[in-house]
Parts: sequence; C-alpha cells; structure tokens
Amino acid sequence: MGGFTDLGVDIALADVLREGGIEEPFEVQQETIPEALLGRDVCCRAPTGSGKTLAFGLPLISRTVKAKPKRPTSLILTPTRELAEQIRGVLQPLAGSAGLGVLSVYGGTPYRGQLRRLDRGVEILVACPGRLIDLLERGALRLDDVGIVVLDEADRMADMGFMEPVCSILDKCRYDRQTILFSATLDDDVAGIVDSYQNDPLRVGIGPEEISMDSMQHFFWKTNSRGKSDLSAYITEKCGRSIIFCRTRAGVNRLGDEMSEFGSSFTTLHGGMSQKQRDRSMQKFSAGRARVLIATDVASRGIDVDDVSCIIHFDPPENGKAYKHRSGRTARAGSTGTVVSLVLRSQNRQYRRIQDEVGIRSRFTEPEVEALEEREFVPASPGKDKFRGKPNRSRNNKRARRSRKSPQQKPPNHGSGHRNGRRNKGKGKHYTRPRGKLKKADYRA
Repeated sequence: MGGFTDLGVDIALADVLREGGIEEPFEVQQETIPEALLGRDVCCRAPTGSGKTLAFGLPLISRTVKAKPKRPTSLILTPTRELAEQIRGVLQPLAGSAGLGVLSVYGGTPYRGQLRRLDRGVEILVACPGRLIDLLERGALRLDDVGIVVLDEADRMADMGFMEPVCSILDKCRYDRQTILFSATLDDDVAGIVDSYQNDPLRVGIGPEEISMDSMQHFFWKTNSRGKSDLSAYITEKCGRSIIFCRTRAGVNRLGDEMSEFGSSFTTLHGGMSQKQRDRSMQKFSAGRARVLIATDVASRGIDVDDVSCIIHFDPPENGKAYKHRSGRTARAGSTGTVVSLVLRSQNRQYRRIQDEVGIRSRFTEPEVEALEEREFVPASPGKDKFRGKPNRSRNNKRARRSRKSPQQKPPNHGSGHRNGRRNKGKGKHYTRPRGKLKKADYRA
C-alpha cells in the first residue's frame, strides 16, 4: 500500500485519508507515528501547519479502547476553542470509521449537549483545560480510564496560565498512560511537564527552533490614531489576504466598524464572541469569503490558515514572543510574507524593545504602501464554499450594506478611539489613503 501503511497505520484509516486526498505522510508524521503506535511517550517540537494533528491523531485512534458512560479513554488538551474544533473536525471521520466517538468541550457553549454526550459515553475527548476542570468538578466525568493524553500547543497553554490545571488533569488520568506532547517551543514550563509526566519520551524536532523572521519583510510605520484604520484598509487592498491584530475586543469591534465604512471585505474574531460566531468567522476567512481577519491574540496561535500574505500589528504585541507568534501566521511553508507595525509616537520605545527581543532592526519610517508587494486576492465562489454556515448578520455587515446603498455618503472620521467621533488632536502626520486606488470589495456572507 505504501504511504501511511508503511508507518504501521491500519489500512482502513489509510483508506479514509486517501478518500480525503491525503496519501503521503509529512515529516512530523514519519518521525513520530511508528513509535507512538507502540505506546511510547512522544515529545515533539513542531510548528502549526506541519501536520501534527494526524501525527498524534492516528496513533491515538489506533490505540483507543471503547469507553463506558462518563469515562473517556483518550484525552486531547488544547489551549483554544478554535483549535479544539479544528482537531475534532480532522479526527471525527477517522474515529468514526473505527467506531469511536469524538467530543470537543470548551467554555462559551451550553453544558447540556456536552453532558448528554458524556452520559452516553465517548472515547476521545478534545478539551480546553478550563471547561474540563469545570466538568470534573460537576461530576460529569472521570478520567480514571484515560490511557492516552495528548498535550497540543503546550507552550501556548503555559502562556495562558494553564500549566497548573494541566498538571491537575494529568494527575487524574491513569498512571500508566501514554503521554504525547506537541509544542512550537520547549521552554521552561513545557520542559517541566516533560520531566514530570513523560517516561523516556521520543524527542523529535521539526523545522527551526523558533519562528524565522527572515522570510518576512518587516515595516514599522509612523502614524497617529486618526490614520491607522484608513492605512490598514489600503495595506490589505494591496497585500491581499491579511490578519490585523488588535489588543482588545473593543478595539476589534471599533476597527471592524471603521473598515466597513471603507467597503473592506473582513470578518472579526475575539473572545467575547459566542462559539458559533467565532466558528462562522474563522470559516469565512479560511474559505476565502473575507479578505481580512481582524482579531485579538486569540488567533495568533493554533490557527492553521494558508496563504496569509500580510500581518498588521494595529496595536503593539505584548512582547517579542507575541510579535513572533502573530507574525508567524504569514510566510509559512516556504512562502514569504509582509509584516507591518503601525507605530504611534508613544509606542516607539515599546517597539524598539520588541525589535531587540526578536532580533531584527528596522527604521521607523513614514508609510509607503507602494513599497509593499502586491498580491491578488480572489474571493471564493459562494457555490464552492467548503463551509455552509448561516450568513453573518453582525452589525459590521449591516453597516457595510448601508454604506454600499449610499455610496455618495462621506464616511465619518473614525480612528480616534472614541465612538462619538471626537478628533485626535495629536501632531503626528495623518496618512491619507489615495481614494481612487482603493476598490470596494464585495461582501460574501
């Protein structure tokens, strides 16, 4: 048969992969699957997009045994709701072919459906630590029968303060369990998990130890509050598929309102949205029905979206590590990318410190959009969408429709950070987008 079967994967699982167009294993799968199938602990450093979900998913499905009600037998811990759903979506058809059930549990969703599934019995549980601890405290399940645990994006869980809950969860699983750990970096917190909870693990490193900044063009452009949203809209029209990072939920919503006035094709993502809204937003961006994703740092890790050409730091990242992880959403799989930081005068020192931490040196200059590499964005055809969720009826889209109906209406002056439209009276230069060059892009619900 070749391919995955050469690694020891069951023919039935290989057939399901083949039906989905996956025939040849990636490097991370070749390195880890044979030993994981034998039950050995695995500690693997690998970036998002390297194929790690199948690297741990195929051995897990092969080794998972049937479960009793409220007693799953395999557990995957992951830091974010989006990643939990992404993993469930990949594993469900494979697990189904083996007669195994998969359930994802995370905050922001009703308990009723999760409790019902646990009562019936589910073999593979994909969980965020917070909701899992909550369900354990409610007596909704026990972990005594869990013989395989996967920690995915372990470093991100450490960054989010989940290490104590993760250790508490591991202590509740079988003592002789198999523990598989995947992480983009293996820093102190993750190393502590490896030392305390893994037994002679297979150690694998895929790709560079850190996200490479060399495959990206880095620009640090001086601007002021009034010019940031206007400049962002023009950058995304020039660069194509883009992600704009804001610091807060309110900042995401405010920028969304302002981008809608420019007719930009965008969607938003932050922790204050319901899970259904977050899923719909990610589906819209992933499927190519929106050019731009406006997000908080919830999207900077664990989201596998191809062909992102540009990252805009609308607000500064917390530190150099956050700059790397935000920027790492572009220039993937051997491609190049553009990273633009919009720098207020008060943020100069903060961005200099970030440059030092990241190991790059770029001058702060006036905006020069013409210097950016132009990339075409081809919107997906609604008839060919992979996802068929209901249209997003958010207020941003409503405002965009009103704007399209009244093209002669001049947009209000946004960007000061105030909903009442007060102007920022700073003395910084105000970048003005060339109005004739920015085409209005279609919204595709």
